[in-house]
Amino acid sequence: MFKTYSKKASEIEHKWVLIDAANVPVGRLATFVATRLTGKYQPSFTPHMDSGDNVVIINADAAVLTGAKGDDKKYYTYSGFPSGIKQRTSGDIGMARVIENAVRGMLPKNKLQAERMKRLRVFAGGEHDHTAQSPETLTIKETK
Repeated sequence: MFKTYSKKASEIEHKWVLIDAANVPVGRLATFVATRLTGKYQPSFTPHMDSGDNVVIINADAAVLTGAKGDDKKYYTYSGFPSGIKQRTSGDIGMARVIENAVRGMLPKNKLQAERMKRLRVFAGGEHDHTAQSPETLTIKETK
């Protein structure tokens, strides 16, 4: 009989991945990053173990929102007090925050979500401070 292989905590190693977000749609970027953070691309994916990669995103300000999402999509925050709701557009909160919200929305809603979000680093410009980890550069299909 065949046995299902399950990764052990000692076998997990988190690789470093660098992604350039220039001219890439935010939704396509978020799905790719969520897959890398969860580790679902690996043949030995184990759902209850956090076996994904560390992801560094550069040029977040150059990412693209398709359609009229730049003006129409609203991001809400609520303080918990009466009339404490605030709404902002993507231009108000910045593209780095928009990418973080999109990736968080595409991750599974479980106990591992916070740990996976800690391994995501988003930088607005082309410079990042993780060169010592020598991340592997990955490309995502751009818009025309």
